[in-house]
Amino acid sequence: MAEAAAPRGPAEARGFEALSDTNRREILRILSGGDKPVGEIADAMTISRPAVSRHLRLLKDAGMVAERAQGTRRIYCLQERGIEAVREYLDHIWGEATTRFRLLAENTEAGPSESKDTRKTPGS
Repeated sequence: MAEAAAPRGPAEARGFEALSDTNRREILRILSGGDKPVGEIADAMTISRPAVSRHLRLLKDAGMVAERAQGTRRIYCLQERGIEAVREYLDHIWGEATTRFRLLAENTEAGPSESKDTRKTPGS
């Protein structure tokens, strides 16, 4: 029996952990509109500013956001490194599954009452 595939490395694991929380996904959605300071992110959410800071730290560790200092403020922006690790993992897994499905479909013989010449195509 085949085991379910697990993330291949720490980058994928951190990425999936980061995406597993609705608040972190909301932070990513907020940042998709542009770079923002932590206060502005917190104002757009229903959780406390310290909680937002903890979520931002985890997103930063996962390579999904970056921060830069602007005076006394920290400005956060999306960073592609973390999401790329997740995307590559999913492409790898789904790419293999798609190939196996295509090979199965191509090598499955028609049943006794069907022949390849009389099979209906979608829309016919």
